[in-house]
Amino acid sequence: MPATKLKYKLVTVPNPVLRQTSKRVGIVNEHTQEVIQAMEASMLKWETSRKHEVGVALAATQVGELLRIIIVRNNFDDKNDRTFSVFINPVITKFEGTMIEDFEGCLSVKDIYGKVPRYSKVRVKAKDLTGREFRVTATDFLARIFQHEVDHTNGKLFIDHIKDMPDAFYRLLPDGKLEKLDYDNEVKNSRILWK
Repeated sequence: MPATKLKYKLVTVPNPVLRQTSKRVGIVNEHTQEVIQAMEASMLKWETSRKHEVGVALAATQVGELLRIIIVRNNFDDKNDRTFSVFINPVITKFEGTMIEDFEGCLSVKDIYGKVPRYSKVRVKAKDLTGREFRVTATDFLARIFQHEVDHTNGKLFIDHIKDMPDAFYRLLPDGKLEKLDYDNEVKNSRILWK
């Protein structure tokens, strides 16, 4: 991929772009490739500043581009593997399995984690960089990632799934541990999270 001419910065709450619906990509062109390269660079830059976190996926809306593009890290367990798979116009065609509650974080919601219920299996349809359609069946953590990222393309954040669940919100501490947040004082009326 050629070096990107565009400069991007990660978008964080309460930026309204995160609440907008992304547009389908009609033709994969040079701009599409620049956006993808900027997404990868933005996530890796973020990751270098985060001692206890690894960037596993990102949606184009998180760099301010309202395009239905997501990237997913190829190896979540190896921070040295800095390669990604690209999913253009991803759609979850089927939700399966059981609902499992587990922790989620987001590059666009700094230092906040939540115990979010998600399906344990999903089927995804998308296009690759050549415009060829393909399908993926994802389970467990990968299924959670797809649900989280496809939500981004629809203007939804993980915190929206747990907005009325007082025991679901946590803060990441400097030592990498999670501390439960006081829902009434730190979450419920937060102008940052719910603006």
